[in-house]
Amino acid sequence: MGTYINIGNTGFQSARNDEYIDKSGLISIVNSTFFTKRRFSCVTRSRRFGKSTAAEMLCAYYDHSCDSRSLFADLQIASDPSFEEHLNKYPVIFLDISDFVTRFNGEEIVRRMDAELRADIHEAYPDVPVKDDDDLMAFLIRIVAAKQQPFVFVIDEWDAICREFRSGTKAMDGYVNWLRRLFKGGLSSQVFAGVYMTGILPIKKYNTQSALNNFVEYSMVKASPMSQFFGFTKDEVRSLAEKHGMDFDELEKWYDGYQIGRQPSMFNPNSVMMAVYNDSCESYWASTGAYDAVANYIQMNYEGLKDDIIRMLAGERCKVDPTGFGNDMFDIRSKDDVLTVLIHLGYLSYNWRKNECYIPNREVIGEMVNAVKANNWKPVVDALQKSEQLLQATLDADEEAVAHGVENAHDDNTSILSYNDENSLACVLSIAYYYARNDYVMHRELASGKGFADIVLIPRKHVDSPAIVLELKVNKDADAAIAQIKRKQYPSKVAEYTDNLLLVGINYDKQQKTHECHIEKYIG
Repeated sequence: MGTYINIGNTGFQSARNDEYIDKSGLISIVNSTFFTKRRFSCVTRSRRFGKSTAAEMLCAYYDHSCDSRSLFADLQIASDPSFEEHLNKYPVIFLDISDFVTRFNGEEIVRRMDAELRADIHEAYPDVPVKDDDDLMAFLIRIVAAKQQPFVFVIDEWDAICREFRSGTKAMDGYVNWLRRLFKGGLSSQVFAGVYMTGILPIKKYNTQSALNNFVEYSMVKASPMSQFFGFTKDEVRSLAEKHGMDFDELEKWYDGYQIGRQPSMFNPNSVMMAVYNDSCESYWASTGAYDAVANYIQMNYEGLKDDIIRMLAGERCKVDPTGFGNDMFDIRSKDDVLTVLIHLGYLSYNWRKNECYIPNREVIGEMVNAVKANNWKPVVDALQKSEQLLQATLDADEEAVAHGVENAHDDNTSILSYNDENSLACVLSIAYYYARNDYVMHRELASGKGFADIVLIPRKHVDSPAIVLELKVNKDADAAIAQIKRKQYPSKVAEYTDNLLLVGINYDKQQKTHECHIEKYIG
């Protein structure tokens, strides 16, 4: 067993010794690429989404220095036709780029990587001579020629250098050339049966083309056919909840909401497992350098980016075009670039069918609120902090306090959102009721052309609070808002709560810029 070659299966053994969700079907997809033009795969996903575990699984499966059959015997891959063909059949090189980034500086990183890998591999092949002018690729070519056995190369955190150094620096340019030397040369297909790189960012785009355009890429923006292996599915989390006696609805509220490829509903796997281990649903989003970048990106406020962030905090979705992003965290030139970075980092989810992004769940909402606070968006922060008082005033049927609270939130946000736009008014109202998301599922509805918006708050499971139907009117009166709720039969949408339902009407006077509120208990 070496440091970088034939590292064995202890990493995946540790995963199997713990609670393990079967994602071995990924192996079947990777197997199908071996010895084809698609043998070079770059699979990128957000932190906390199981990248390293997948890399350890692949090493354990392919590594010819160990016997991993028992580790996979009860998993999905064991019944796949390709299972026996590739099980423990290859010399495997494993490299975690982040290890070198933390140990060395600048252009020294690539030089030390090449030297350490070459020395370690030479110990595994002492009968194959190393020439003085050999780099890693030259030595691998000589080994394959002598042994007639191609390698599998697995790289974790492939983009660690790209996240630390700008294009044009010696460190970055040297790394790109090193990757090209390994995987873009004429003999690369002879040396490698397959290559699997994983990280956060897709491969950087250059002016003409990707430096590694022979790689097939799978990412948070375009994951098919690997979508189901990027996170946990509803069925997988529901089974975990039943096994450990946890509330599935709570797990769903906190960690669901990612749409990845054709998978409409994916959970953050690390957060789910932490919740299971700790028997508690809370934020397990670790503070990282990426968070600082998020705060900085938001502060740029490209093309109304700040407005979009606020709207997404209010539960809306925003249009995004990820195709122009150069996969470079330093080269951010537009609002679309910022939103795309946030998608890759896991702060936003992406609906590829509609080209929309949104905040996926309660855990990430909390992190986005932290980013807003870090940017000192005082009006929004004040509205969020006062939202608990507003909800309580609503439940207490304190009409004056509700009108005053909504008016304050509206006034505070006039510099950010168009004051007299109905959609913006509803957005402000959603922010004002931010705290309600702890106990309620919020539904926003806009009636096209009618100049109003309503909000329906449905109590979450085990929450003993009334449902709330809230209607916003402009230049009418609060009683008219209540009448409209009844006329439109909105309570039918919350039929099971008709014995415990509040109707809330709010009117906004554009000329006076004042609000009034009327609250009544629904009587069917």
